[in-house]
Amino acid sequence: MSIERARAHLAQFGAEGRIREFDQSSATVELAAAAVGTEPARIAKTLSFMAGDTPTLVVLAGDARVNNPAFKATFHCKAKMLSADQAAELVGHAVGGVCPFGVNDGVDVFLDESLRRFETVWPAAGSASSAIELTLDELERFSGARGWVDVAKGWREGE
Repeated sequence: MSIERARAHLAQFGAEGRIREFDQSSATVELAAAAVGTEPARIAKTLSFMAGDTPTLVVLAGDARVNNPAFKATFHCKAKMLSADQAAELVGHAVGGVCPFGVNDGVDVFLDESLRRFETVWPAAGSASSAIELTLDELERFSGARGWVDVAKGWREGE
């Protein structure tokens, strides 16, 4: 089960006990926000893409959308999301619980600038009914992110 992979990964940092599991689904931004009692923007959604030959995760704020021209400029390819089957196989987590913890070898993780306006955010923890509250520093360390990117739109004032 992917939540066990995420739990084992987070245990390296002593954070496995902070995972919250819910009786209801937290598979969408809205459901996750209701489950944890926060605004949807603070849900750190993890989107899975194929960037060239590399499965790539981008963690964005819940109110952000992918800006295709910015994605292409950053990753030098068109934003092509993985199918549910591809995500499970290539990333190691099923859609609804995709997170940057306990992913398969060879998966690149990036964090989007849309998250920087929050002190803490809530990414999934490997299942469609789990989440963990993390500071941005924790998210960066725990995810092993390769860096920060600016590939989202819809979250800045006036966008």
